[in-house]
Amino acid sequence: MLVKDAIISKLNAAFAPHHLEVIDESELHRGHGGWREGGETHFRVVISAQSLADKSRVEQHRAINDCLAEELADRVHALVIKVKN
Repeated sequence: MLVKDAIISKLNAAFAPHHLEVIDESELHRGHGGWREGGETHFRVVISAQSLADKSRVEQHRAINDCLAEELADRVHALVIKVKN
């Protein structure tokens, strides 16, 4: 399974978002730390979910990082998170 697909699947299951974008920005980081041939190392997530609305920004980011812990520990070098209310 592609990393992007795993991220989408896990975020959908955990937060039931009404808006979700997962953007692979790996090519923007070619030659930088953490970049690997084939990409799928640097992602941007834009999410809007009722289950995140009542949390602080730190709590929102922790919840998303916890959800994606497996990917962040192995395949993903960088994750940018934008939570929209």
